[in-house]
Amino acid sequence: MDKTRGHASPTGQSWIEFDRDDLLVRLDVTIPGDASAISPTVESVIAMVKSLECSAGKEFEIETGLREALANAIRYGCQHDPARMVQCAVACDQNRGVLIVVRDPGPGFDPASIPSPLMGENVFSHHGRGIYLLNQLMDEVTFGHGGTEIRMRKC
Repeated sequence: MDKTRGHASPTGQSWIEFDRDDLLVRLDVTIPGDASAISPTVESVIAMVKSLECSAGKEFEIETGLREALANAIRYGCQHDPARMVQCAVACDQNRGVLIVVRDPGPGFDPASIPSPLMGENVFSHHGRGIYLLNQLMDEVTFGHGGTEIRMRKC
């Protein structure tokens, strides 16, 4: 089987690795750095996931994970600036489940530097649980491009 990288983004960078023969559908969107763009994007993704029965029964985890990833990209990567754009790609692979990539134009971050929300004073913090939540909800979470890209998979 021919292994193919996902199509390139406007910046020329590859999105998602997949086996093209197994790919059911792909959704590629670019949204403004505005929180009002999150719900319509998530609704489109969940409709696709449900119609294809891709990762059936895991829609809640996919929805929550995608909302969190988009919210982080808009908050930290775009600084809530609608002129800055967030890229999102979603694919459904029969063997690997739902693959999601979210990329923002921000400065990035080091995921290892994020303190655990389960330890010490962090337990009482009003923020800082997003990455922990993503790791709990999704089967696979990786960061790339200096922390400006998150790749998530849910089987």
